[in-house]
Amino acid sequence: MNYVILSLLFCLSVVEAFNLPGLGPVTYQKGDDIPLLVNHLTPSMHFHHKNEEGKDISTAKKYVVHSYDYYYEKFHFCQPVHIEKAGSSIGSILFGDRIYNSPFQLNMLENKTCVPLCESIIPGKDAEFINKLIKNGYYQNWFIDGLPAAREVYDKRTKSSFYGNGFELGLVEIRQTTGDKLLPDSVHDISDLAKRDAKNLVQNLIKEVEVPYFVNHFDIVIEYHERGNGNYRVVGATVNPVSIARKSAGDCTPTGKSLTLNEEEDNNVHSTYSVTFVPSKTSWVTRWDKYLHVYDPKIQWFSLINFSLIVILLSVILINSLLKALKSDFARYNNINLDDDVKEESGWKLVHGYVFRIPKNPMILSILVGSGFQLFLVIVCTVFLAAIDILSPIYRGALPTAMIILYILFGFISSYVSMGVYKFFKGPYWKVNMLLTPILVPGLIIITFLALNLFLMFSESSSVVPAKTIMTLILLWFAVSIPLSVAGSLMAQKKCHWDEHPTVTNQIAKVIPPQKWYLKTIPASLIGGLFSFGSISVQLYFIYTSLWFNNIFYMYGFLLFSICLFTMTITLVTILFTYHSLCQENWKWQWRGFFIGGLGCSIYVLLHSLFFIELKLGGFTNILLYMGYSSVVTALIFLVTGSVGFLSSMFFIKRIFSSVKVD
Repeated sequence: MNYVILSLLFCLSVVEAFNLPGLGPVTYQKGDDIPLLVNHLTPSMHFHHKNEEGKDISTAKKYVVHSYDYYYEKFHFCQPVHIEKAGSSIGSILFGDRIYNSPFQLNMLENKTCVPLCESIIPGKDAEFINKLIKNGYYQNWFIDGLPAAREVYDKRTKSSFYGNGFELGLVEIRQTTGDKLLPDSVHDISDLAKRDAKNLVQNLIKEVEVPYFVNHFDIVIEYHERGNGNYRVVGATVNPVSIARKSAGDCTPTGKSLTLNEEEDNNVHSTYSVTFVPSKTSWVTRWDKYLHVYDPKIQWFSLINFSLIVILLSVILINSLLKALKSDFARYNNINLDDDVKEESGWKLVHGYVFRIPKNPMILSILVGSGFQLFLVIVCTVFLAAIDILSPIYRGALPTAMIILYILFGFISSYVSMGVYKFFKGPYWKVNMLLTPILVPGLIIITFLALNLFLMFSESSSVVPAKTIMTLILLWFAVSIPLSVAGSLMAQKKCHWDEHPTVTNQIAKVIPPQKWYLKTIPASLIGGLFSFGSISVQLYFIYTSLWFNNIFYMYGFLLFSICLFTMTITLVTILFTYHSLCQENWKWQWRGFFIGGLGCSIYVLLHSLFFIELKLGGFTNILLYMGYSSVVTALIFLVTGSVGFLSSMFFIKRIFSSVKVD
């Protein structure tokens, strides 16, 4: 226990402090400086373009999935005299945050109009890069007093407005073009049919062209709450990005034209900003309510209620049929006179001498089960802490940081479960299990992560994890996680009694008769995976939009309930298939339980990730990164669900075979 406490203190001491203003209330006097910090530029999933009439229209695009540093040299953004990087937590860094100071000067209650920032020259090659990002819907991300600089968004489904995270790098207008004029108006000596054909030809040649406009002016609106005695607090911040083709430097008068960056020559860009302070009745405590928006609550409630009914129905069917069958089996088996020569024709009792045989590759299976259960506990604990607002989105990076710390500390539980399962199999090489459990799965995760990090480096993305952070993670792994894992293995070796089986195992394996098609491993996995995936499919969509497109995810209550349904579904489905397989005298349940619990669901998760971006990824790097990280997520889900399925089957089998009398 003392070692666990010391390990926790060590983790907290190694994790970098997060110094972003706004985590605690800051009281300002009139004229006080209000910090405006800039973060990375991130892609957006949903955005609208304007046509020539000014109406919003949706357009298809190629998705990109990596972000860029705000002061990346190709943007040529205005910079302060000295660029200073704000402190960040490990979780914040891993998720791509790169927070710096800015040249914007904001002073409490001092309205400003068209304040010059700087003049920058954007070469044609960099203009091409910026225009591409504008067309891909990239957003700028700022923090004003710790609040995200937002845009006001109207949700048609809930008929409510909220503050969306970030604002556009540029604006896009859709124009129609036909290229060269094919038929001069002076041509009259052709037939009506020819005219009709020519008109159809022109219409077929009409193309929609995206014209990007670069944002060079920012209308900043700061909402403040007056506390009396000349004290004020910031309770809201929005930014309206404007593109102005200026007649002269520092002139913000609307010209009716927007700024387009020429890709063939250098562009002179004059950046300006205006600041407006607006009083608000919102208190500092509730200022985040405008940002924490629940998307599609009706769909989520419908999904949860629907799958709750499915789980209840599945539970009733399982409990009714399974318990009735087991009760009948127990009565029949226990009434047998063991002195008589009785041979059962069928039934799960026939395999009592084989169900506890050691499976193929027991070492690998036990390690996967232990590692999967470790991840399961990390997910449940993290979501629970977030659901009760201990890990709120207000504290940026707190959620991934907590997951890292919990994963390190739960190395103890991982090795305990892994060693317990290996003892259940009566494996002879327990020391090898003790060494491999804390190394195999975490080592594969780190190697994959480093490989993907190299591609991020080649793409010059801000999501590249610094070497210092990588070394910190490796240090935590060796200094905390591995010692805790060794302690867990030693405790399991001494205290865990999962190897006490209720029946004697035969030395010679029984031949398994032909199985029904739906009880075979692959079909059973795909059938069972439909139920487990369905319980989390809606939440998975919103999690992906948060991971890839920088949306704020706040629906942890829904997510926690979905995880409970998810776990119950995996448990019930795996037990049901295991029981019917035993009735068909298939005693090889170990790997089947793992695959039935995890394979089908993970396949559906991978397919969901492909249809999530509608198979529209631009460029080799984006495809590689998206598929790489999606494959890692799929593999981890496979571990989690597989471990739940295996453990459910293991304890179910021990329970039923300990309830009957056998030879």
